[in-house]
Amino acid sequence: MSLDYERYLANTANHLQPSGIRKFFDLAASMKGVISLGVGEPDFTTPWNIRETAIAALEEGFTSYTANAGLIELRQEISTYLEKSFHVQYQAENQIIVTVGASQALDLAFRAILNPGDEVLIIEPAFVSYAALVSIAGGNPIAIPTYASNGFKVTAKQIENAITAKTKAILLCSPNNPTGTYLNKQDLLEIAAIIEKHDLLVLSDEIYSELTYDEKYTSIVTIPGMYERTILINGFSKGFAMTGWRLGFLAAPPELTSVMVKIYQYTTMCAPNMLQHGAIEALRNSYDQVETMRQSYRRRRNYIVHALNSIGLDCHIPGGAFYVFPSIIRTGLTSEEFAEQLLKQQKVAVVPGSAFGESGEGYIRCSYATSMQQLQEAISRMKVFLEPLLVREV
Repeated sequence: MSLDYERYLANTANHLQPSGIRKFFDLAASMKGVISLGVGEPDFTTPWNIRETAIAALEEGFTSYTANAGLIELRQEISTYLEKSFHVQYQAENQIIVTVGASQALDLAFRAILNPGDEVLIIEPAFVSYAALVSIAGGNPIAIPTYASNGFKVTAKQIENAITAKTKAILLCSPNNPTGTYLNKQDLLEIAAIIEKHDLLVLSDEIYSELTYDEKYTSIVTIPGMYERTILINGFSKGFAMTGWRLGFLAAPPELTSVMVKIYQYTTMCAPNMLQHGAIEALRNSYDQVETMRQSYRRRRNYIVHALNSIGLDCHIPGGAFYVFPSIIRTGLTSEEFAEQLLKQQKVAVVPGSAFGESGEGYIRCSYATSMQQLQEAISRMKVFLEPLLVREV
């Protein structure tokens, strides 16, 4: 007898849309000779001193569980890092949790704060997992679209217009994935005034905080009145080139972390012990390598923005991360059509902007976390692809 599996599946999980990023990763992986501008991870290998420390920890037998919140030594290093970076103090004992990637930190945060029907404001274009994680936790994601005309920056007025009686929190990601847009101190001051006025919580995804290029990074926790309202999310994946390690962390008031730790106890238990030792080394002795990587990304950013504009794709200059978000509107193709045809005809993989929300339609995300040689070849192939599509102005 064939079972009707539909009636066994949870409605929320069953109706989740597959990631728009993975579709193109999978298609590109099945083809030879593809240049991928789709992968959102550094092309650098994790610095050797970090790898060596994790190897030594494994050889020394650090293979047991740690405390749910992570090794106290690592939490102390994270506390020191946050104080040095932002001049804010978080207690290692009860305000910091080491997680399995920043995505798990977001999952814990949403599950800890959301009741059925609570609304979370999400600035779009947005990373693909945000809305899904809100829905899984029983909340309702509310999109606030941003536009190229304003550098994809959200305004305080837009945020206030989206707030309802059901709004509980806002999720900010700066620098943003996929646009690279950076919110500076003045932007955050204006947003913070609305957050405080309407008594909201903030989830601040700061995973790209080490990768800003033109201004020193400002965390919203440094804005008066925001420390008490913010769940700060960060990790080691992007700045330290440790994506496969799956190590993140969150910092928040103890009234919030105490609930998140309870959820952690029943789901994941803890992040891998030996990898946490590697993260300690990252925070203690790896900033020279981080700066080297940051400068390399900055050079690549400058190249790809100029190159995309020169071949006919309007592209703003991102303030951080390692993505550009050029417009493909002039081609007459949807972002998904553009990505599919570019991949099949010229073997260049990009991500359609529609994967990041409705306001991403008409754009593509290109990651410049690949070698300059690969970027130059990708641009050459894209130029060939674009020539018959673009309507040249007379």
